[in-house]
Amino acid sequence: MWREAAEVVGGVPGESTQQAVGYPALFVLVALGALVPVIPTGALVSTAAVVAFHHQSLPFGLLLVFGVSALAAFTGDIALYWLGLRGVRSRGGSRRLESLRARATPERLERARAKLDEHGVLVLVLSRLVPAGRIPVMLACLLGGVPLRRFARGDAPACLAWAATYCLIGILGGSLFSEPWKGVVLAVGLTLLISVAPAVWRRLRPGRSQPE
Repeated sequence: MWREAAEVVGGVPGESTQQAVGYPALFVLVALGALVPVIPTGALVSTAAVVAFHHQSLPFGLLLVFGVSALAAFTGDIALYWLGLRGVRSRGGSRRLESLRARATPERLERARAKLDEHGVLVLVLSRLVPAGRIPVMLACLLGGVPLRRFARGDAPACLAWAATYCLIGILGGSLFSEPWKGVVLAVGLTLLISVAPAVWRRLRPGRSQPE
């Protein structure tokens, strides 16, 4: 994926290289990002969309980015959920389940449980679009005994909506600038803003809600 970005900055399209290396790399990184949260998957998808917008025939390249990203996110989610189910069913638990618990505060987990009880697995769609919202809902599904097939039915449209959102960010960045690298910078900046905005809002909100 970063090789594609380097080709964009250097002004070398390298379309055959992008197809042979870029899409498999995008799939692997997004799938791993579902398992390891340190990988900025949203920025990767937006960057790939900018590259496809400028250097590949439309709309084929963008559709490939969308399809690969959605499938990779779904694959990663299902793998993580399957590992979590193994931990729930195990008498001694598992490291994977404990790592999921560590990534969701009790308050957020309780809110996720309430939303899951009210809306069912449809809440997965919203959780995929809200930064840091995926893990609490997934953990609530695990502790609530949601089977893998039911989780998969709710997660599939969630991954499609997630991939479409970040592809649209990439298309926006690509359409505003004739130079691809500027579109990449804008797309990455927007994804980072989306990622940090909820955390900043949560920090500012308690101060505003204090009684006078």
